[in-house]
Amino acid sequence: MNKIFAITGVINYALVVFLNAFTDLGHKIIIQNTIFKVYDGDIQIILTAIINALILLPFIIMFSPSGFLADRFPKNKIMEHSALFAVFITLGITYSYYQGWFYVAFLMTFLLALQSAIYGPAKYGYIKELVGIKYITTGNGVVQATTTVAILGGIIFYTVLFEGMFYDALTTKEDILKVIAPLGWLLVISSLIEWFLASKLPNKMLEVSEKHFRLKRYLKGAYLRKNLKIITRKKEIYEAIIALALFWSISQVVLAVFGEYAKSELGVRNTIFVQGVMALAGIGIVIGSIMAANFSKYYINTGLVAVGSISITILVFLIPFVTSMAVMALIFTLFGIAAGLLMVPLNAHIQFLASRVHLGTIIAGSNFIQNIFMFLFLVLTTLFAYFGMNSVFLFYLMGFVGLYLSIMVFRRYLVMTFWAIMELISKTRHTYNYIGLENIPQTKGVLLLGNHVSWLDWIIIQLPMKRQINFLMDKDIYNWPVFHSLFKLGEAIPVSPKASKDAFKEAHNRLNHGKMVALYPEGGISKDGELGKFYKGYELIPQNYDGVIVPYFIDGVFGSMFSKHKPKNKKNFFKRRKINVYFAPSVSKDTNAEKLKEIIQDLKEKNEIK
Repeated sequence: MNKIFAITGVINYALVVFLNAFTDLGHKIIIQNTIFKVYDGDIQIILTAIINALILLPFIIMFSPSGFLADRFPKNKIMEHSALFAVFITLGITYSYYQGWFYVAFLMTFLLALQSAIYGPAKYGYIKELVGIKYITTGNGVVQATTTVAILGGIIFYTVLFEGMFYDALTTKEDILKVIAPLGWLLVISSLIEWFLASKLPNKMLEVSEKHFRLKRYLKGAYLRKNLKIITRKKEIYEAIIALALFWSISQVVLAVFGEYAKSELGVRNTIFVQGVMALAGIGIVIGSIMAANFSKYYINTGLVAVGSISITILVFLIPFVTSMAVMALIFTLFGIAAGLLMVPLNAHIQFLASRVHLGTIIAGSNFIQNIFMFLFLVLTTLFAYFGMNSVFLFYLMGFVGLYLSIMVFRRYLVMTFWAIMELISKTRHTYNYIGLENIPQTKGVLLLGNHVSWLDWIIIQLPMKRQINFLMDKDIYNWPVFHSLFKLGEAIPVSPKASKDAFKEAHNRLNHGKMVALYPEGGISKDGELGKFYKGYELIPQNYDGVIVPYFIDGVFGSMFSKHKPKNKKNFFKRRKINVYFAPSVSKDTNAEKLKEIIQDLKEKNEIK
């Protein structure tokens, strides 16, 4: 994570992202808190839903123009001019506060969101340009964490100031705005600083685009149809966008109705407590984003998406059963962590799959679809509230939407989800360090051969690999009733003494198709930590495939609860084991068992922790 901040422009960019979100959120909180103080029940839910809808509408209207701008012009310049636009908008908002023009300030939320809609595709597209593919997931984690800290900071900062300036004698929305009007100058100052910092961002546009925007085509919907085709061209991109849209829809409704729920069901009337609990979701998102970046150290870990979605679904179903604000605070924090695990890999995945030429359009399209979903969900929330459906019903409804989302992403990322869960579990006990990953070819067949010291070895060597490893395993274990489907899904190759030739033939077939195959030449788990006899079975795999053998050595897991050796002097149970895995340079396919053992023994002697 620290390496990314050494890249020129990253810190400046993070500050621009922070200030943009901080300013947008500040005005929204002021208006939302005013609504909270003046209105109750259905009217409160409806006005809160409308204010959120005003924030979403610009992202829908500006889909084609914002995508065009992000692809046509340097993204740093778009951010700079958007920040300047925000300066003038916040001046107008501040003036409306002093005049007590509630509905003018209410509607100016739309203009503030408009500049964010123009700014959005450039902001996310700039990540890939600024930090490159290598740090794309970490970059998204930084942006998500920074945005969330800004939202969290904005909620706390403006709510505390709002409550400090508010007093009970204020009964109308106009009077409230006049009293808190000085807060508007803070919005202006934030926008000015953002504009200055944005003007210092480096231009990372490698090739000037010659695209032209035609208003007639935009008004006739020609750009909309064309851009939607670009988005739906790659099924993986489209499905990731839909998943994000469903998540944000759930989040919008939960946040829109929670204020009314806290007031009517929990008896809480202080905005600091209400906004504070919701702000804890922001802390959770920061934690979840950092976790997602760490778990995506070697590749974009899309398996975290289903973990996040399932967690969100469970938490939303739990909300109506909670009667304590302390417990509610915990639930919102966990909700945020789950959100970070879901959002960061999906956003990184979309950016990774999108071509440079269409990156801005695809990000704008992602915003467009997400905001269409959120807008429709808020419309439904308004209608349900109008017809007397309370917040508890809406929480249950969002729980079922979460259930649908979980099924959708679980099916798409099933195998990756399994490995993500294995990694989450294993990292509670171990820390992993992989040396020599660059020795593993990324495109050709690879036969991985190494020492076997624990029941976890197959998990340990798979974790840093985006490509799925096809393990050869005992046929009796492969056919275990409960696990057979899982082993089959994981593309394991069953081996039995009577049909080993068939297994080696299948291994050859997989290698011939550029896959990774692994087996343990020792044939079983070591009981003393030393290398045992290396059997020649792997030599029976036909060598007429395009690939290599990569030897490896696992160090640090021997003597753990997962190995066959239990030392007398056991380590502290709460102390995490450090496990190192060393991959040697690739060797020829005809390397025999004796030579292979020498290579792995050499790795052991040079690197083993004594």
